[in-house]
Amino acid sequence: MSGKLKIFSGNANIPLAKEICHFAGVELGKCTVTKFSNENIKVRILESVRGQDVFLIQPSCSPVNEGIMELLIMLDAAKHASAGRITAVVPYFPYARSDKKDEPRISITARLMADLLETAGADRVMTMNLHSPQIQGFFRIPVDHLLAGRLLCDYFQKCGTDNCVVVAPDAGSAKRAGSYAIKMGLPLAILDKRRSDDTESPQVHNVIGEVKGKRALIFDDEIASGGSILEVVKALESLGVEEIQACCVHGVLSGSAVERIRESSIAKLVVTDTVSIPEHKKFPQLVILSVAEMFAKAIMYTNRGESISGLYDKF
Repeated sequence: MSGKLKIFSGNANIPLAKEICHFAGVELGKCTVTKFSNENIKVRILESVRGQDVFLIQPSCSPVNEGIMELLIMLDAAKHASAGRITAVVPYFPYARSDKKDEPRISITARLMADLLETAGADRVMTMNLHSPQIQGFFRIPVDHLLAGRLLCDYFQKCGTDNCVVVAPDAGSAKRAGSYAIKMGLPLAILDKRRSDDTESPQVHNVIGEVKGKRALIFDDEIASGGSILEVVKALESLGVEEIQACCVHGVLSGSAVERIRESSIAKLVVTDTVSIPEHKKFPQLVILSVAEMFAKAIMYTNRGESISGLYDKF
């Protein structure tokens, strides 16, 4: 244990932070974030954190780069206020897809984010469903990697999974989707999806598994522009599926994603609240599940020096 539990939040997802505090049984810490006319940001923590166990909640939400700077300045403020331990709680990790050098002369930006968090003062990081679990290896400090698999599977099982097949949108997600399929006792289908550029609109070439006449459950870690998921939907439609439902952990829903998904044949889209979804982006097919209780328990167990491995299944 590193002192009394204190939780603060940046502006990225205040409703999630408040719900986490509710489950943790603590009040959200008081701080101010000021943005000046020259776009500089000032953070002031309005209560003592000297020697305390401080958790700063700030997922990667729009505007992403502003949120990153806000978090870095919050970390620095807590460090210079003599906090006993500082944990950056980042439910949706910034630049997680930039995790490798797969083109000449590009940045491995996820590694850069790890370096920045450490330099700013983070003693540990808590996140959820990284695009690549190997990103944990970019850090030289402890990383708690929570997984939302149980939450998503429990939801679909409560709704009923008769005649369903779990669909992995590409080969890279097959292992994770396979774990979901095993958890729910369902068959698995894998799509051969290939991306040739940065247009966010890959093409589906082949399907491994039987989907005709089935209710398809598409599992992915993130939906941004919607181009990828809609290509999967088109492929499944051409193969004669009965119904299509989709889910992801991080519902970024950028650009025209909401309109494209709302007008598609997706009967239901299930996401979590790791990313704040404003009212104007909500639509009838959208279901939002809360990860607040899981993060609250992880924060409380960490504060007490207890293991958090029992909070989630290994998928």
